[in-house]
Amino acid sequence: MKIADLGDVALHYRDEGDPDGAPVVFSNSLGCDLRMWDEVVPLLSPGLRIVRYDKRGHGLSSCPPGPYSMGALVRDAERLLDLLGITECVFVGLSIGGMIAQGLAVKRLDQVRAMVISNTATKIGTVAMWDERIAAVRARGIDALADATMERWFSRPYRESPDCQLWRNMLTRQPVEGYLGCCSAISGTDFYTPTSGLSLPTLAIAGTEDGSTPPDMVRETAALIKGSRFHLIRGAGHLPCVEKPGDYAQALNGFFKEIGHV
Repeated sequence: MKIADLGDVALHYRDEGDPDGAPVVFSNSLGCDLRMWDEVVPLLSPGLRIVRYDKRGHGLSSCPPGPYSMGALVRDAERLLDLLGITECVFVGLSIGGMIAQGLAVKRLDQVRAMVISNTATKIGTVAMWDERIAAVRARGIDALADATMERWFSRPYRESPDCQLWRNMLTRQPVEGYLGCCSAISGTDFYTPTSGLSLPTLAIAGTEDGSTPPDMVRETAALIKGSRFHLIRGAGHLPCVEKPGDYAQALNGFFKEIGHV
């Protein structure tokens, strides 16, 4: 475990693999920490430098007072990569992490040579929807939304397995202020115009059972980016890296090989 002191926030991160290898950076979904990639990382091609981090208000990172802006989350990633001396990475972001990927690619193409935008979009939900969720969590805590979140995150077979409880626990144990801060960041973000101006190798991944960002939403986002391709993982929900880590790693490794990153 390592901590990066960025001044206004301290980010927990892991820096694994070959320190001299081609860098791959992972950014998590709302309500999750960097353990969401645990089953994928060992299956990646050898020789990569793999960096994972907890965004502000999540996991073992610090939790500044909210609300947060997407600009702040993008800036956190930018400063972490600068601190670690990372350029020309493949940035893999899922859900809110995929929004961070888009923002970082627009801002710092020296840091991002390619990206994987997984189970995400240029805009997720509506302001009214996020306001309602924020009010519900303020009134009753994250636990009040946990069952509905599991339905959006996972296919029925996975929800009926004992492993689903691990992810419910992870969600409900996030700091409320951090969770709500990131809800506000998503609510205030519409990357349609900046993302439509991007031109870089991009893999967009969707899950057939995703109740948060359905495949058509991910496909439409991919269509905005010159140099993108779309990949569908069947039988997986919003976190295919959890439900189908083998399929997910295979998609990543194929993309890394295709763009000459391995």
